[in-house]
Amino acid sequence: MSDIENDTSTELKDLEEKLDALIEKYNLVKSENSSLKTKQDSLVKEKAKLLEKTTIARTRVEAMITRLKSMEHGS
Repeated sequence: MSDIENDTSTELKDLEEKLDALIEKYNLVKSENSSLKTKQDSLVKEKAKLLEKTTIARTRVEAMITRLKSMEHGS
């Protein structure tokens, strides 16, 4: 093998290793992105449930306050 062939072979191996490393990083980021999307969906659903519970609680508290005020005025 000549020096040029050795240099080319070495460069190709280096490029192949870099490409393999990039592919591995891509796959890790893709997996992490998928995981984060799943978690975000879960958190959005949880937030909606909490907002609904908050609204229900607020409505009940307002109803209790109204009843208490009517009891004060009725006494």
